[in-house]
Amino acid sequence: MADMTDLEFDAQTEKPSEGFDLIPDGTYEAMVIESERKPTKANDGSEFLALTFQIIGPALAGRRLWHNLNLWHKTSPETVQISRGNLSAICRAVGVLKVKDSSELHNLPMLIKVGTEKRKDTGEFQNKIKDWKPKGGAATAPATAAKASGAPATAPAGVPWGQKATA
Repeated sequence: MADMTDLEFDAQTEKPSEGFDLIPDGTYEAMVIESERKPTKANDGSEFLALTFQIIGPALAGRRLWHNLNLWHKTSPETVQISRGNLSAICRAVGVLKVKDSSELHNLPMLIKVGTEKRKDTGEFQNKIKDWKPKGGAATAPATAAKASGAPATAPAGVPWGQKATA
């Protein structure tokens, strides 16, 4: 429990947040804007690199997506290998081939391919970054940014774990 008396908050006077629809499947110009090494929920010494991507344009500029790289997984070498492959794709997309600190990947434009998948735990749709490429040509986005109706073809996303995105 947290004492909030000093906040003097009244929900009747504040506009409520509306959340975000999923980002439509497509390719977008984006960049890593944050990264953090975090322990996994398993609490077994495994860690992952949490990356925050931000779309920089032109469609859906400012929207964020998240991708975790399980680079220090204690029980699954296959999981580590997949994450190392994804990190290699990200590094090649931004032209940084040897990384000592994840901040070296920040604020460098690339193209990300965004798809939609169904969450195993809730059955809800979420966005997933499926590929990373160098920014060589124009980013392509779906012709219409229709609101997500629950179908993957129109799903636009923000957060892969069902959280509300904050832009």
